[in-house]
Amino acid sequence: MEKEKSFAKTTRRATKPNEDSRDSLLARELPHSKDAEEGLLASMILDAEGSNVVNTCISAKLQPEYFFFPRHQKIFKAILEMNKVGVPCEEIALAEKLLQMGELENIGGISELNRISSRIETYAHFNLWLDIVREKFFMRSLIQACGKAMEGAYDSVGDFNEYLDSVEQGILRISQDRIQDTAKSINTAVDEGIVNIQKMIQGKGALTGVATGFTDLDNITRGLHKTEMIVIAARPGMGKTSIALNMAESAIFLPEPVKVLIFSLEMGANQLATRMICSRARIDQSKLRSGFLENNKKQDLVTAAGELKRGYLWIDDSSDMNILEMRAKARRLKQQHGIGLVIVDYLQLVKGTDSRVPREQQVAEISRGMKAMAKELDLPVIVLAQLNRETEKENRDPRPSDLRESGSIEQDADIILLLSWKKKSDRDEQLQNTQNLVKLTIAKHRNGPTAVVDLIFNKNYTRYENYLPTSQEND
Repeated sequence: MEKEKSFAKTTRRATKPNEDSRDSLLARELPHSKDAEEGLLASMILDAEGSNVVNTCISAKLQPEYFFFPRHQKIFKAILEMNKVGVPCEEIALAEKLLQMGELENIGGISELNRISSRIETYAHFNLWLDIVREKFFMRSLIQACGKAMEGAYDSVGDFNEYLDSVEQGILRISQDRIQDTAKSINTAVDEGIVNIQKMIQGKGALTGVATGFTDLDNITRGLHKTEMIVIAARPGMGKTSIALNMAESAIFLPEPVKVLIFSLEMGANQLATRMICSRARIDQSKLRSGFLENNKKQDLVTAAGELKRGYLWIDDSSDMNILEMRAKARRLKQQHGIGLVIVDYLQLVKGTDSRVPREQQVAEISRGMKAMAKELDLPVIVLAQLNRETEKENRDPRPSDLRESGSIEQDADIILLLSWKKKSDRDEQLQNTQNLVKLTIAKHRNGPTAVVDLIFNKNYTRYENYLPTSQEND
């Protein structure tokens, strides 16, 4: 056992340089551990009958190329072939398999198999060796990816933003398993579906996504869900930014806070922060701009600012940004901070990657990129968008086809929310002059019903709130 402990401690040490394994770019030896590779293979042979080691390696998606030495790759490939047909990889059977594959002599013969299997007395440390083998493989992959990135930078072929995006994706992908099981058996999918149904039943109507703070909307959508692209569209002056900020505020102050990233291409970060502080503190911005603030409101202002400072919210106010840059920034914050919601204000201000193509095609590319970002980062993405003038010309409620510059937005979106003013009825006498009644139309809902929700917009606070016909606002 002491021999095993000593062997396990030394497996992370570098082996002697091998002139045949020089990295052509840096002229340095690529990372690897001969001891860990042999220890892992020996563990598989010693545990041939139980096959626990082999099955663990397969579950970890270990592939022959994860081994540095070609002979070790051949041995592991033979073990995988034997596992497929249910044959234990004990030493003699493994030698026979390698002979059938024409590889026995290439790996050094039966004597080499015997030497490897006798390196250890127990496979108790196989998980440690598995981790080391995978770690060294990813290090080599990183070196190769960086080498390709350097070559690409020297060649300078194609669009720079596309090149930079591909480099970043390639490097970040190294930290994940290279082979993903994207196709699932219906048996697995059904089991997962049953689990989701049980959660719904046990939750007794609880939201399954990120709460927006608007009760009627949340009751219909059950919150904003991962991989969804939610489009909020309206004519200028309807308060698209305000409702998005209200949703962000709701998310960061949930019992289990959701971290939010806002891309503001229209307003600066300080402007958004000012609006959020005043909205949360219920400060009349028209009075504030004139320099007037009641004494009893000053503490509310300080309290709201302190609460927002403690919130998990990031604002990127770069005005000159394309979808590739946006996805790269969101990807980085997802990796670093675990953001759970992205808001883009607004879509038509995002640059296209190729300014030579028609604007409609650029917007279509941006729209597809927004949906791809939601799927890649596994979070909801709220996208604000402008409507064209047709609603005003025809004096009617907005429709999804009124989305400006591209019909692809309508196709890509999972949920489309359209804002429009609504006339007050006699029962709305309690609404103040500073309040507008707004119709929020759920015009598209890929996973649920469409509907109309009434909201109140407080102009002085630039804040959307739930509409209750019989209630009065509490200032």
